[in-house]
Amino acid sequence: MRSEICELLGIEFPIFQGGMAWIADASLAGAVSKAGGLGIIAGGNAPKEVVKAEIQKIKKITDKPFGVNIMLLSPFAQDIVDLVCEEQVPVVTTGAGNPSKHMARFKEHNIKVIPVVPSVALGARMEKIGADAVIVEGMEAGGHIGKLTTMSIVPQVVDALTIPVIAAGGIGDGRGMAAVLMLGAEGIQVGTRFLVAKECTVHENYKARILKARDIDTTVTCQHFGHPVRAIKNKLTNEYDRLEKLELKSTEPDLEKFDELGQGALRKAVVEGDVDYGSIMAGQIAGLVTKEQTAKEIIDSYIIEMKETIASKHSQWS
Repeated sequence: MRSEICELLGIEFPIFQGGMAWIADASLAGAVSKAGGLGIIAGGNAPKEVVKAEIQKIKKITDKPFGVNIMLLSPFAQDIVDLVCEEQVPVVTTGAGNPSKHMARFKEHNIKVIPVVPSVALGARMEKIGADAVIVEGMEAGGHIGKLTTMSIVPQVVDALTIPVIAAGGIGDGRGMAAVLMLGAEGIQVGTRFLVAKECTVHENYKARILKARDIDTTVTCQHFGHPVRAIKNKLTNEYDRLEKLELKSTEPDLEKFDELGQGALRKAVVEGDVDYGSIMAGQIAGLVTKEQTAKEIIDSYIIEMKETIASKHSQWS
């Protein structure tokens, strides 16, 4: 595909794999990059030595470009910034904070910087400080979300910025990819679909819940308190709902209760396979995910279906 983002990053297809904490390791990221997309290792709240080990693993899997996602609120954020510079990581995506204070350092090491943004204002700010592109994520996505939908926010950011825009959230197949390309996006970022990639090391219980999910099976917790998170409904999300209703009646809500409830919940689901009280983060497109495939098969299916969708509509309207 001829795409500005492909030329910028040296990748074959404009498909990013989301930097999902506890999930996006070298196995998954390496498979995605090897297949022509952009695999991304999740920094999350992991210390430097853990992320370094994953970077060294991915370099053995493929010599193609890959990225590292840095959560800027992590206590190890500065260490990971140092690490990506030391290891000459070609691409960095950022979340949970402003990367401006690190931008000069990234540029000195020829690292392409692509922040995740939820709004036009933040997208414009990232362009102003020198970001190479932005990932615009709608609230259809799994995990921590904003308030705007992908369909509404992507064209607004495209109109406001001159750098490439990558669309994320609710893009479950090639039809969704065709739609956001028509809105002006240069590529897509995919999370939920890659959760069931054969190279993804997430617990099989987690994968099974994704594969069984229906269209109405995700919910958003902490809509009034804390940070909203989209996940598949289970006993944990029910407990969040109960707690939120209780605290809404209080004149002095106890926000620490929400933090305590969510402590380690993602790890429980990803590593231990606890799909009752673990956080099964997934996007609204989980109902579209019906089978486990390799990363290459997933990428190929997006590209083939996207091209078929566009060709079919072109034929229909011409």
